[in-house]
Amino acid sequence: MKLKDKVAIITGSTKGMGKATALLFAKEGAKVVINSRSDEKEDSVKKEIEKNGGVAMFIKADISDPEEVRRLFKGVVDAYGTVDILVNNAGIHRPKDFFDLTAKDWVEMLRVNLIGTFLCSQEAAKIMLDHKSGKIINIASVRGLSHCSRPGNMDYSASKAGVINLTKSLAKALAPNIQVNAIAPGPTDTPMSSWSDDDLKNTPLGRLLEPEEIAQGTFFLAAEAPSSLTGEVIVIDGGYNLQ
Repeated sequence: MKLKDKVAIITGSTKGMGKATALLFAKEGAKVVINSRSDEKEDSVKKEIEKNGGVAMFIKADISDPEEVRRLFKGVVDAYGTVDILVNNAGIHRPKDFFDLTAKDWVEMLRVNLIGTFLCSQEAAKIMLDHKSGKIINIASVRGLSHCSRPGNMDYSASKAGVINLTKSLAKALAPNIQVNAIAPGPTDTPMSSWSDDDLKNTPLGRLLEPEEIAQGTFFLAAEAPSSLTGEVIVIDGGYNLQ
């Protein structure tokens, strides 16, 4: 077990890539904190982890709200004493045509995808710096790469480009004690995905990725990557960004 007794917060972890990551981390011995802004599905993930002998807790929190983020981290420290790993996975994706986008759409997208990542990272870093060790892993997207944005995902693409830039800035700010890296998933089969047939035709693998494949990349950064790896973006997209 490569994450034995490590305390890992995974935001947005009741479904999709977050859920797959929570299950894998628990299998590898981590004490997993499951998070969602609703408690609709918390029992299923927590029970699945506990059924397999793992340790998990659920904390409902909207990661775009500073007060709720502080409550989330306080709850974790009260229960487990520390935070070793943060996976900023929570996000929203609501495709819209350019002319249909509103300022409200932009504000909500940035609040959740970018500001939420910042808020959680800030709280985690305060704790991690106390014991001079920690891993922050941000889930970005290939849409955040300069040549992979699309008009129908303009606000989402911009938010994920911001996550990539934030990852690099945080890596500088928190070195040498905390490693900050990102995963940029491509076409992945999740409840939030909206990949078209044309997208898949342009992907060398010719298929959607499974959430478990993204989780494996996140696990690498949490448990196996060298301590010198920081400020990097690992693209897991079946070759999609090569188009």
